[in-house]
Amino acid sequence: MDSSNSKELSLETVMPLIEERLSSGQSVKFSPKGVSMMPMLRQGVDSVLVSPVKGVLKKYDIALYRRDDGKYILHRIVKVEKNYICIGDNQYFPKETVKFEQVIAVVTLFFRKNKQHSVDEFSYKLYCRLWNISRFPRWILKRINNRLKRMILRKSEGRAKWKR
Repeated sequence: MDSSNSKELSLETVMPLIEERLSSGQSVKFSPKGVSMMPMLRQGVDSVLVSPVKGVLKKYDIALYRRDDGKYILHRIVKVEKNYICIGDNQYFPKETVKFEQVIAVVTLFFRKNKQHSVDEFSYKLYCRLWNISRFPRWILKRINNRLKRMILRKSEGRAKWKR
């Protein structure tokens, strides 16, 4: 399909069609919206192939699920207990509890710049582990970076006042 002819539809709009395909055992490719799964998935650039869930998912799987408020979410499972504990790659806190029955599909492939990648690739599995264990240090570094930016901004605003 020519991209100039493609239309952007909300996931809520096409979800009945996606669920129908998934229930018949087919996989579905779509481009997720939002920034919660960055840097792995970039809005408007990357896409995912989701497949029907077969059994209990495992840690680091990316689940497509429906929240109680009806919103569809694509996040990584970071813990499996009586429920799934999920969080986006670009998030630090809080983690979301997702019941097994809320999960609609699981990501089996993803496409970065139209290049296909499997969730079974070694580099992807390494990314998942490193990204997850670095969550707290990344949060600390982000806070330090934000504080430094504010200090620099205040300092430059102070200089601007003196120059007037």
